[in-house]
Amino acid sequence: MNKSVMDTWVGLLVAAGLGAMLFLALKVSNPAGFGDEPSLILNASFNNIGGLKVNAPVKSSGVVIGRVNRIQFNPKTHQADVTLTLNTTAAFSTDTSAEILTSGLLGEQYIGLATGAEATNLKSGGRIQYVSDALVLEQLISQLIMNKAADAKPSP
Repeated sequence: MNKSVMDTWVGLLVAAGLGAMLFLALKVSNPAGFGDEPSLILNASFNNIGGLKVNAPVKSSGVVIGRVNRIQFNPKTHQADVTLTLNTTAAFSTDTSAEILTSGLLGEQYIGLATGAEATNLKSGGRIQYVSDALVLEQLISQLIMNKAADAKPSP
């Protein structure tokens, strides 16, 4: 083979490898990109989101169906407004509930969706009315200590 032809093939191979690495890096950093067009955007308001973060998974029946797109404090209601972007064609009824859950004891937090029994479905931009706030481990320990201290007081 001619040296210039060999150099051209090596250059093309290197360029293809760099392109593949760039594609994978972008895919890992933005899981909702590259054709995974969201089909449903839902909103929910929570009193306490704990350690929930943007890009946290949204799961239904244990399957990741989307991501937390935005978390914003609402100064009027003093709640955290959370926007969910779902990459699914599944329909969620208007009485769907959203709960902030934790993977394991100290794992990452995610939002779990449980659909209800209503016949009408949420449309994109709709609001989930039934929510459960995050359980904060520090608050649970504090309540346990306070209850034990109250039980330990001698009665007059």
